[in-house]
Amino acid sequence: MTESCVKKLSCTLLDAITDKDPMVQEQVCSALCSLGEVQPEEMLCACEEYLRQHDKLAHPYRAMVLRTMEMVLRNHTSKLDKDTANIIILLASSEMTRTKELVCGWQQAASSVLVAVGQHFINRVMEEMLSRFQPGALPHCSVVRTFASLAVSNVFGMVPFLPSILSTMLPMLGMAKQDELRVAFCSALQHFSESTLEYLANLDQAPDPTVRKDTFATDIFSAYDILFHHWLQSREPRLRLAVVEALGPMSLLLPSEKLEEQLPKLLPGVLALYKKHAETFYVSKQSLGQILEAAVSVGSRTLEVQLDALLAALHAQICVPVESSSPLVISNQKEVLRCFTVLACCAPGRLLAFLLPRLDTSNERLRVGTLQVLRHVINSAAAQMEVQKPFILSSMRLPLLDPSSKVKQAVVQVISAMAHHGYLEQPGGEVMIEYLVQQCALPPEQQPENPGPDSKDLSADGVQAMSIRTLYLVSTAVDRMSDVLWPYLLEFLTPVRFTGALTPLCRSLVHLAQKRQEVGADTFLIQYDAHVNLPSPYAVTTRLLVVSSNPYLGDGRGAASLRLLNVLHRSIHPLLGQQWETTIPLLLGYLDGEALWGSQYTEETLPRKEWEEKLLMFLRDTLATISDNTWTCQLSLEMCKQLPCYNGTPQEKHFLYKCIGTTLGAASSKEVVRKHLQELLETARYQEDTDREGLACCFGICATSHLEDTLAQLEDFVRSDVFRKSVGIFNIFKDRSENEVEKVKSALILCYGHVAAQAPRELMLARVESDILRNMFQYFSTKVLGIKVETKDPALKLCLVQSTCMVSRAICSSAQASSFHFSRKAELVAQMMEFIRAEPPDSLRTPVRKKAMLTCTYLVSLEPALGEQARADVIQGCLHSVMALPPESQGEDSGCQEALYLDTVRALEDLLTSLLQRDMTPQGLQVMVEHLSAWIKSPRGHERVRALGLSSCLLRYFLEHLHVSALVPFHNLGLLVGLFSPRCADLWPAARQEAVGCVYSLLYLQLGYEGFSRDYRDDTAERLLTLKDGLMHPDPAVLFHTCHSIAQVIAKRLPADQLISLLLTMFEGLGDPDKNCSQAASVMVNCLLQERGSALLEKVPEIVSVLRSKLQETQEHILPATQHSVYLLASQHCAAVVSSLLGSPLPFDSHTCMLWRALAVEPSLATQVLGLLLEKMGRDVPFKESRAFLLGSTPDRVATLLPLSATCALHEVVSAPASGPAVLELYPQLFVALLLRVSCTVGVQLPRNLQAKERRGTSPAQASRNLKPCSSAVDALQAMLLRGGSEDVMQDMELEGGWELLRTSAGHEEGTTRLARAMTKYAGPRLPLVMKALIGTQNIAQQQRGQRPDASGVAAGQPGSTAEGLVCQCAAAGAPRPGQSCLRLT
Repeated sequence: MTESCVKKLSCTLLDAITDKDPMVQEQVCSALCSLGEVQPEEMLCACEEYLRQHDKLAHPYRAMVLRTMEMVLRNHTSKLDKDTANIIILLASSEMTRTKELVCGWQQAASSVLVAVGQHFINRVMEEMLSRFQPGALPHCSVVRTFASLAVSNVFGMVPFLPSILSTMLPMLGMAKQDELRVAFCSALQHFSESTLEYLANLDQAPDPTVRKDTFATDIFSAYDILFHHWLQSREPRLRLAVVEALGPMSLLLPSEKLEEQLPKLLPGVLALYKKHAETFYVSKQSLGQILEAAVSVGSRTLEVQLDALLAALHAQICVPVESSSPLVISNQKEVLRCFTVLACCAPGRLLAFLLPRLDTSNERLRVGTLQVLRHVINSAAAQMEVQKPFILSSMRLPLLDPSSKVKQAVVQVISAMAHHGYLEQPGGEVMIEYLVQQCALPPEQQPENPGPDSKDLSADGVQAMSIRTLYLVSTAVDRMSDVLWPYLLEFLTPVRFTGALTPLCRSLVHLAQKRQEVGADTFLIQYDAHVNLPSPYAVTTRLLVVSSNPYLGDGRGAASLRLLNVLHRSIHPLLGQQWETTIPLLLGYLDGEALWGSQYTEETLPRKEWEEKLLMFLRDTLATISDNTWTCQLSLEMCKQLPCYNGTPQEKHFLYKCIGTTLGAASSKEVVRKHLQELLETARYQEDTDREGLACCFGICATSHLEDTLAQLEDFVRSDVFRKSVGIFNIFKDRSENEVEKVKSALILCYGHVAAQAPRELMLARVESDILRNMFQYFSTKVLGIKVETKDPALKLCLVQSTCMVSRAICSSAQASSFHFSRKAELVAQMMEFIRAEPPDSLRTPVRKKAMLTCTYLVSLEPALGEQARADVIQGCLHSVMALPPESQGEDSGCQEALYLDTVRALEDLLTSLLQRDMTPQGLQVMVEHLSAWIKSPRGHERVRALGLSSCLLRYFLEHLHVSALVPFHNLGLLVGLFSPRCADLWPAARQEAVGCVYSLLYLQLGYEGFSRDYRDDTAERLLTLKDGLMHPDPAVLFHTCHSIAQVIAKRLPADQLISLLLTMFEGLGDPDKNCSQAASVMVNCLLQERGSALLEKVPEIVSVLRSKLQETQEHILPATQHSVYLLASQHCAAVVSSLLGSPLPFDSHTCMLWRALAVEPSLATQVLGLLLEKMGRDVPFKESRAFLLGSTPDRVATLLPLSATCALHEVVSAPASGPAVLELYPQLFVALLLRVSCTVGVQLPRNLQAKERRGTSPAQASRNLKPCSSAVDALQAMLLRGGSEDVMQDMELEGGWELLRTSAGHEEGTTRLARAMTKYAGPRLPLVMKALIGTQNIAQQQRGQRPDASGVAAGQPGSTAEGLVCQCAAAGAPRPGQSCLRLT
């Protein structure tokens, strides 16, 4: 980029600097800086020219330009030529002094430019500045500030100018009246003095090594006189602070005699500010310390006189409550402590005489401040404090007892300082170490909710955290502490009060031990004889092993304890080295998550049981490696001694019981084993659940090696005086006696359960009935076969159930289980079922149900097998106990409740699958599902979900364990599919998912029975899995479409012989109270009929009958789907459906009528149905004549049922609006057949059974049709005319009274005549076909008359005469006639 381009671009950017957007301004400055990095001179010249040309530019923008120039100059001053530097110096000087008013940002920016240029052009800058700093005239305030800044930034360049500056400045000090200018002069004098001192301290690097302190002494003293005697008394706080800050470095330049002369006034004057003014809380920033250093350097006697006042003032500064986050406060405290360091070096005795008594005060602030000073002087004046160590240690007695957290923090800091300087090696140092360990054992501090200004953040840097860091620091970084802490820290491992400090203790001890190992093996070994207070190897092993069972407590004390054990192996036992060096790293790797591929366990995710088993295996391997019975017995003794130490930590105590059992199991001395077992029984805290469970675990583990001794000791304890005395003592207190005794019995019962679970199986089986179970039920105080005394203690019941479960599991897991005849099986199952039934049906609070069902699970697999009734009782009892539980609550303990519920359901699943396993046949599966069917159809959603979940589990189990040796039918597939498939539309989405899972399993079961392998995957069945998402859709249309798809899958995979059972089962589902399920059943039925209906011809009557009966129970919303079912069936088997429906009793009820009308929805089917009905009407004679009529008595003609039913059915079909096209197609046949039916039934009576129904009236479910033969025929004819488009004929007949005439014998011919006339008038186009049909009927009638001249023929002749008459009437009315003319038929 060329220079001209840089300049142009700079000008363009500078024009944009006045933008109102601060972001734009910032970006402009950044861009200018970037240009300055490339071409600094061009960019700087452009800025100078811009400011010169824009004289009226506002000062905020001028300040921005100047700051940008200063940033570029900071890195590129050396690249400037003199001319450019002169231009910039003149610009900055002009900008800085343009206005006499103070404009801080603008003037400070210009001053910074001068300071930056002064790094390389100090002479030219000073020339310009001195031109504006003339004698006799007060300078601009910014000029003085620039002098001060130059003195700081360029010491060697500036100091040679100071004599002339000071000579010019001194007269100005008296002339300055404005506080702002005075503050600038003070700042300048302060920096001049500091620069001079730096210059003198580095004369070897100075350009003029001849400069001496005396050169400045006179001028500095003159300035000091004005500042101290005049300006320090000002009321302006800023000025007072500036004066004091200047007096500090100035005092170091004063002549010795002048300083000694001024100290009596200087020190009291400065100290007085502490008392008078608030801002002087900060005046000690360097100045007071410098004054004290100056006084010490000249050996001032005045300092001794002022020492007490100084100490009091400085101590007050340390003790005043402050806001610790303020940088000014922190700086001030550092300077106060620096003052104490100066005084400690010159007067250590007087300092401690002042400080140590203040440690005895009860005032927290005074004590904390004193401890801070003490820590500081221990570190900063170590040589002077050496002889004072005993006094300092003894003075810490009371602070060690202070409960204040702030005091504790301060004490820990003092102890840290002492450790670095050899205090803890003195007598009394052990007390300090013990105090430090005590603080490590404190519980972690909590963050205060509303911390005040006087509080510290204890959570961020609490006492415990600070103590832990301090202990580790002195253990690892302070070499002289190694002999002090080793092996002394071992004493703190076993006392309970130091439990919280175990992690830092172990880490420190590991480091100390490793350091000593590096030195030599002999120094590493612990000399127990020389350190009598040290814990024994048995105590250390027990303690570290037990606390490792809860490894993530206390910042990972498990890993720390194991590492300490590893480094102590030689001191524990000489034989453990190789074994522990191999196994302990594996345990540490487990904690570090090596099994989880790098992700660590946490306290919540650690599989505790697995971890404890690893530790117990480590203990077993350790005992096996040592293989010393004496050592093992000593370890077991120590473990028993430590049991009371863990009363407050149940988990660790429980693990210690396991360790005792493991150790006793490894002991070979039977006497020792029985003695320790007796002691455990006598000393156990039976009221505590942990003790009871732990004691039982101990006995169980011990029984792995000492079964006989363990059982004998349990019986001896019950017979012993200790047990009897306990009972006797309990009896004194009647209210608690039962509870106390039952707690002991609970523990004993648990012991037997664990003994059975852990003992060698072959030995256990020999004792299980005679000893273990007998004693368990004896302690339960119940008679299984007789009168039972119910216990009041639920814990005792739970213990019995749990122990029985363990016994049963142990028997099942033995190699002899299949041949073992368990004679007490039935009574144990009965006892468990009694416990289950006794549980409250509306709540789940204890694991009794779960444990009892698990027990039954193990028992049912043993011989002898349960009877059929007993099996049913177990299933029903368990189902009722679990299924009826209310839904899970959402309370505080909902997590525990949910876990218990899930475990209970899992136990029920295991029990049901165990029962199913005894009968792995389709019938056995059906029996299980039948028990669940009532719950599957429950009105309560959560019960349905549970039942379907159990069903799904059983079906999966059956499928997974299916072994088909020969191709046999799965005879109840249809029944089971029909039960589950409608639940795919359950109101509860969870139930739908379980239901489709059941159907999926059933289809694969069928494939298995067909001979397919278990790993075979059928595309049709697999489609069910893809349909699951549709079942979760909130739209009902999507849901039922999915159900239809499921039915299609079923239809494809279902064998033909299962179709009818499936349909019949689904018909039952039509009446389901769940509206969704009943609708889904109808959808699936229709799908099945559509897909597979062609194979159902023989089953049509049965299906129609069931549908009719179900319609009477079914909800209204299912009726259309049911009608559709009949339609689908009829579309494939029309004649069979019509025949079946005609078999319905007369009069037709409303549902039967509905089914008839359903057959009219499709024209071709309606035509076919009407044709069949016409055929049925003509197949039989319309009536039969009784014997009385033949003998000449009163006429008695009774209608036959089939034509009557067909007439009623035809009426219903043509009543449906959809039947219109079919009626038009069959109009002539229908008209003629119905007219003849009317003629044939005039005067015909109903059968007697129907007459009775007619008199009683129709029921609400029956249609209100007229059942009389003639009237029903007339009604059907009317409906047919209406549906066939002949409304005018019907109305004309109505107006003429023709319909009524047709119904009577006397008026029938007249009625027929009027009908003929109306037909001729309003239905002329239809008459040719009608007359053709009539003539055909007439011919048939003639043939019948020739064949049957008897009474039957008379009856049969009426249709012919009617047809004859109607034809003639139509002809007479002028209607066209087929053929030639109307012939008179005789």
